[in-house]
Amino acid sequence: MKLMRVGELGQERPVVLDGGRYYDIGGLTEDIDGRFFADGGMAAVQRALSARSLPELEPPSGRIGSPIARPGAVMCIGMNYAAHAAESGSAPPEQPVLFYKAPNTIVGPDDPIVIPRGSVKTDWEVELAVVIGTRASYLDAPEDADDVIAGYVLANDVSERAFQLEVSGGQWSKGKSCAGFNPLGPWLVTPDEVGDPQALRMTSSVNGEPRQDSTTADMIFPLRFLVWHLSQYLVLEPGDLINTGTPQGVALSGRFPYLRPGDVVEMSIDGLGSQRGTCVAAP
Repeated sequence: MKLMRVGELGQERPVVLDGGRYYDIGGLTEDIDGRFFADGGMAAVQRALSARSLPELEPPSGRIGSPIARPGAVMCIGMNYAAHAAESGSAPPEQPVLFYKAPNTIVGPDDPIVIPRGSVKTDWEVELAVVIGTRASYLDAPEDADDVIAGYVLANDVSERAFQLEVSGGQWSKGKSCAGFNPLGPWLVTPDEVGDPQALRMTSSVNGEPRQDSTTADMIFPLRFLVWHLSQYLVLEPGDLINTGTPQGVALSGRFPYLRPGDVVEMSIDGLGSQRGTCVAAP
């Protein structure tokens, strides 16, 4: 099944898409957030679908929000594709590179991409993201990650490279946490519908011109390993988000111009849907 949130910012309502039909799950939960996952919300929705007890809705015609409400943590893995590390001027990492984005960077999949004040190097990054469904600490093995993953989602890890690398002070968060820098969605897709998460094509384009075209098979550290690895150092909570890295084809490579107001960024991942965001200048 696919979970989503529809409606204007701050007024989203939770919806499930199953078998091509949309159903209102507002009677089961106020929102798709950490409490929803912790209280067994996924299983409750599945039971309601099996019982055919959910009100059916017309397909959404307005804004689609992020499929999860504001997470407690947004964890990101840097340079997790060898070709992207090379185009960034770095050797492939020997251990996963972890950085954080502010949770308030999460926006809907088609919301405007805001170019920050003073930015000259705003960049795009198509990524496969993991949503945690169960509290996890010190998992025994990577295979145990399947027990704590609620689903997968398409993410754009928008980055301002000058903020990230030139005035960073040694950490990346300045260039990763600007307003609206994590378009997410349109759906949270459960693992049973995704199949092998390491065999998904991922693409991005700017103004209709191809930028990234790769597959998750090229990850240096597979996502199950990443979930296990992170659990050895921190506690993963229900509703947390993990962005698992981007392939080659970003502006940082020097092969493409950085984003400017008016540019249209589109991206997709097999089975996870697509995004289309128009760049606008910060107010």
